[in-house]
Amino acid sequence: MASAQRLPIAIIDDQALFRDALEGMIHRFGGFEVAVHAANGKEFVEAMQKGPPVAVAIVDLHMPVMDGYATIAWIREHMPGTRALALTFENTEAAMIRATNAGACGFLLKDARASDFKDALEQVATLGYYRNEQLLLSLSAAGETPAAYELARRDIMAVLTDREVEFLRLVSDMNEYTYDQIADHMKVHRRTVDGYRESIFEKFQIKSKAGLVIFAYKWNIAVKPSVRA
Repeated sequence: MASAQRLPIAIIDDQALFRDALEGMIHRFGGFEVAVHAANGKEFVEAMQKGPPVAVAIVDLHMPVMDGYATIAWIREHMPGTRALALTFENTEAAMIRATNAGACGFLLKDARASDFKDALEQVATLGYYRNEQLLLSLSAAGETPAAYELARRDIMAVLTDREVEFLRLVSDMNEYTYDQIADHMKVHRRTVDGYRESIFEKFQIKSKAGLVIFAYKWNIAVKPSVRA
């Protein structure tokens, strides 16, 4: 049973040794308590039907029976108070976007340093999402040729309004502004900011704040040094 002073965490991974190692690391961080171990999404769903919800679910993307993508989608639909942190060895844009579209609040590689994992866990628990700068920067450098990328980016910028671009830059800013803070910066009502967000969601089939950040970095809209000079 997790104490009142510690946030309950679930580890969902098909490798028992990895779960045990992760639990030991989390306990050394302090402030968290691993309340649920599950070898796949089905086991996690069954555990949640019997016990109290957890604050953060650490979800391996590749598992048998019920994989991480399906598990994250289930969490999003049935446990809105639980935030999912996706873990994987797969360092690809497709995996990151698929995980965030399913509802992941963060994406971390399994070979990350302990300090990065601690940052990810704390940010997902307190801010609601985790920004992985190295992975985000790699998005806009990967995939298309420079010419194809610039053509695609031009088409994207053509359907974004100036205010939507400003919103994207603020939502992906290093200061990690809340939507209320973004409204203050833009000198508009919070409902107007919600309108910018929903418009971008609809135009580009984005489903979360983490997805907005990924989108802004991929298309060089976020305020950062260009990697396509």
